[in-house]
Amino acid sequence: MSRFAQLILIIILTLYPLAIYFGIEYLSLGSILILLLVVAVLRVLLGGAKKAIGTKLTTLALAVVIAITWLKEDSNGLLWYPVLCNLILFSVFFYSLKQPQTIVERLARLREPNLPPEGVLYTRKVTKAWCLFLLFNGSVALATVLNGNLKIWTIFNGLISYVLIGIMMGGEWLLRRHVQSKV
Repeated sequence: MSRFAQLILIIILTLYPLAIYFGIEYLSLGSILILLLVVAVLRVLLGGAKKAIGTKLTTLALAVVIAITWLKEDSNGLLWYPVLCNLILFSVFFYSLKQPQTIVERLARLREPNLPPEGVLYTRKVTKAWCLFLLFNGSVALATVLNGNLKIWTIFNGLISYVLIGIMMGGEWLLRRHVQSKV
């Protein structure tokens, strides 16, 4: 997939909560489902065979949410996508803790192929931190679904969640710089 197409799909999926909010408020359920189905199909067609397991699973989650929403004829099914994404990402990160290399270590080795043992230990700790974060984030996303208030769901899943992810990423980057400066 071209970088431009990847960027467009990332933007579309990032805007999912806002699209769902405005879709539920101003469009028919059928229109929302058709648009989401187009996004899911494009993600599969443009993604290629080399896509990461997390990307494949989140695309599958979107397809499941679309199918359940269509079968139940209830737009509330669409609210479960952020919960499923957090659960999937948690599962991928947690599973990687059982592997010789965690997902964070694999990412770190893209920049630093000869990662020292203390770097490997650090990446394990970061993977555990992401697991905790994803559990927290997914739990709050679940609470917003169960609360039933579309505005609260949209504010958390379309804004606060992204701010928290940014804080987590920025905080880890600052901590990593601090740890590397001491080595």
